[in-house]
Amino acid sequence: MIDFAAVAAEIFLASAICAIILVDAFVSQEHRQVTYLLSLVAVVGTAATTLFCGADGTVVTASGSYIADSAGSMLKMTTYLIVALVFLYSRDYLIEQRLFKGEFFILGLFGLLGIMVMISAGSLLTMYLGLELLSLSLYALVAFKRDSAVAAESAMKYFVLGAIASGTLLYGTSLIYGVTGTVEFRGIAAAASEFETLNLPFTLGLVFLVVGIAFKFGAVPFHMWLPDVYEGSPTPVTLFIGTAPKIAAFALAWRVLVEGLGPVDVDWRSMLTVLAVLSLAIGNIVAIAQTNFKRMLAYSTISHVGFILLGFIGGDYGGVEAAMFYTVTYAVMAAGAFGTILLLSRKGFESEQLDDLKGLNARSPWFALILMLVILSMAGIPPLVGFHAKLAVLMSIIDADMLWLAAYAVVMAVIGAYYYLRVIWYMYFADSEADAPLEAATDMRIALSVNGLVLVLVGMFPGGLLDLCARVLN
Repeated sequence: MIDFAAVAAEIFLASAICAIILVDAFVSQEHRQVTYLLSLVAVVGTAATTLFCGADGTVVTASGSYIADSAGSMLKMTTYLIVALVFLYSRDYLIEQRLFKGEFFILGLFGLLGIMVMISAGSLLTMYLGLELLSLSLYALVAFKRDSAVAAESAMKYFVLGAIASGTLLYGTSLIYGVTGTVEFRGIAAAASEFETLNLPFTLGLVFLVVGIAFKFGAVPFHMWLPDVYEGSPTPVTLFIGTAPKIAAFALAWRVLVEGLGPVDVDWRSMLTVLAVLSLAIGNIVAIAQTNFKRMLAYSTISHVGFILLGFIGGDYGGVEAAMFYTVTYAVMAAGAFGTILLLSRKGFESEQLDDLKGLNARSPWFALILMLVILSMAGIPPLVGFHAKLAVLMSIIDADMLWLAAYAVVMAVIGAYYYLRVIWYMYFADSEADAPLEAATDMRIALSVNGLVLVLVGMFPGGLLDLCARVLN
């Protein structure tokens, strides 16, 4: 039997999406704000359902295919916040670019539903279904700007490579099932704990699963899709891809590797070590050569993925707690960075180049400060939250007696600080090439300001969020 209270949030969101599709079909373009408002109401309603119908402890239902627990609820609540910010930040841009259509919000909600399924997946097949729901929504969103050849090319690349990654995950799932006789994470963990040595089919299945996870994270050498998709997508889509799916990727790695394949962690930790080392190096070094702001943030994302993977390498649940803390804070930082790009964009002009940031302090000292806070937090400068995120991960690595890896990560972070500081130089010390004032709705200005100030507040008092991550995981 299915515990419908445990899956109430998913049921509510799916029902809301169906209702919004019907309403949007009868709404004229002049009244498209109705779809936008209903989408925000759906996100708020889903959050309320999660809050009031959340499980007390851990509930396993649907024959072990669905898990409702405190960690999942926390990740979902963070995702709701991020998706609401995506809709809010994107509204003015979509109106100015004549892309204000219901499909953007509906596909975003479908992607949110896929993330929720991934977060609460109790088996490999449930995880795969959630992943495909998210991926198919993202493929369509990347090609959302129909008259853009660049967006169509990016969508095709993403679709082809995403299909390969999905096939890799599915093949790995079939191998794991063939050896263990189950696709449930708890059953896989029980079977793996009885292995004295790993046999070849199980090892191959493990490798294929790690490859699929690495692709969804955008880790090197499976990162080839990420810079092109970030640059070629409309900026609201890049904002969505660069934030909420990262939480889904963390859930994928946490459920599959830690909960399902925890007994054989020695094998997959060595694989993640290679991925982390390569991601930190390629992400930070190649980002230095970028002149496109979105592309630079794409390689920055790859370097941040390297830090998240370090958390999984760090041994016990302390490393996973650090990885969760890093993922949540990075999603907030990325929302602020891409939100600023949307703020700078105006009708007929895409603010995607680093040169477009020149003299931002002269045009808007307040939002130059907000972007500086976001950038410094990404660089890991104290007392901002990005510093504590990096510190938590490094401490987990040191506790695992991998001092060399921690030292390597610090060196890569110092290299990465160069291109972050270059952004600040453009804002404060380069002459402005535009004198047009920044125009944005009041709600976006308030949300973006709060977005940046939260990085300072949590950075000054990180203990609350760190303790919350530890409590929900343990």
